[in-house]
Amino acid sequence: MSRIEARRDEDTVAAGPLVDRLLGGLPPEAVLTDPDVTASYAHDMASFCPAGRPAVVVLPRTVDQVRHVMRTATELRVPVVPQGARTGLSGAANATDGCVVLSLTKMDRILEISPVDRIAVVEPGVVNAALSRAVGEHGLYYPPDPSSWETCTIGGNIGTASGGLCCVKYGVTADYVLGLDVVLADGRLMSTGRRTAKGVAGYDLTRLFVGSEGSLGIVVRAVLALRPKPPGQLVLAAEFSSSAAACDAVCRVMAGGHVPSLLELMDRTTVKAVNDMARMGLPESTEALLLAAFDTTDPAADLAAVGALCEEAGATRVVPAEDAAESELLLQARRMSLVALEAVKGTTMIDDVCVPRSKLGEFVDGVERISEKHRLTIGVVSHAGDGNTHPTVCFDATDPEESRRARESFDEIMALGLELGGTITGEHGVGVLKKEWLAREIGPVGLEMQRAVKQVFDPLGILNPSKLF
Repeated sequence: MSRIEARRDEDTVAAGPLVDRLLGGLPPEAVLTDPDVTASYAHDMASFCPAGRPAVVVLPRTVDQVRHVMRTATELRVPVVPQGARTGLSGAANATDGCVVLSLTKMDRILEISPVDRIAVVEPGVVNAALSRAVGEHGLYYPPDPSSWETCTIGGNIGTASGGLCCVKYGVTADYVLGLDVVLADGRLMSTGRRTAKGVAGYDLTRLFVGSEGSLGIVVRAVLALRPKPPGQLVLAAEFSSSAAACDAVCRVMAGGHVPSLLELMDRTTVKAVNDMARMGLPESTEALLLAAFDTTDPAADLAAVGALCEEAGATRVVPAEDAAESELLLQARRMSLVALEAVKGTTMIDDVCVPRSKLGEFVDGVERISEKHRLTIGVVSHAGDGNTHPTVCFDATDPEESRRARESFDEIMALGLELGGTITGEHGVGVLKKEWLAREIGPVGLEMQRAVKQVFDPLGILNPSKLF
């Protein structure tokens, strides 16, 4: 017998009682034990994040099945790692050795859409884009739209408090979660929040769960706020000879009281990567490309006003889209930025530093210096309207020396963000990747309080262990 086969046999024996107990409340097709299959659930899309070997993967379809999993895990003292579509970028969904991976992708029903109350009630496995299209048929709009919106799930968005391109006007996931049904570590079911437009009864436990990365409980149902569907948006593209000039334009737009539906920045490295991947014809001669959009009743007038501000800031060219199709093409280029940067060297470390808008120019210039210091390609793409940047370190993971420099540059970028009064993560979460940096940002007292909250909800420490802190 080979060493691998022997290890698989050992794992099967060790997982036997656990699997038997799980099968007592789950159908056989919902319990996966083949090591080759379970290995495919071991990690999300983050680099430099360790992942363990799951003992079993379960795919429940009902709340009762989730409760059974958690009761079993509590009784047997087995860690549980909740997962959505695993599009995360911080290792928050990475397995630990011997854990139950609790994949919620099969709980994908939209339970209710109410145009009167302007809410949707959904299960955690609903894909973001599917929800957007469904509510759109009722003349409604669910704004949070991460770049992975075609594949990421609402449960995952809630777990990491995701943002997206439209945050500058519409806010982030936390602004749209009104209430939750949550299965706690011991299998109890708890409801938080409300369905109403207002509500201040007791502590805001709903907000506590948003961004908790599956460390406090398993979200099995969410009540989400909706907005009336806005008019179609038009996009403007402005070219700049420097990133500093583009960041100056961002400051002028926001100081001028404008409310764009998105305000996105792509640096020269990002523009070239997108062109190399998709031949989109973006202007590679530019040092920075700023995309602004409005979904108002007169978007052309708003774009003209913003275009004038861009020219005052030194834009070398300002091109407003003529129609929705041209606007969508520009947005498609922005959405594929991170995938295109990954293709540059095969591996990326995607930072997620958010700084005050007034410090955006200093931050982008600092990232360029870090790139030169470490002799690495680092593309910067950002939700410039709210200061959330994604410096993306491109490197060859098979080269140990280059990998070391990539990690060092990543850390220096986060340190720079904190120095400028920012935060280590605007929307991707902490996970495994930024545990050390969370401690630096919130300090020892903050860390103590966070651990105390974790202890209340998960006294045995079985929910997504080794994440956050």
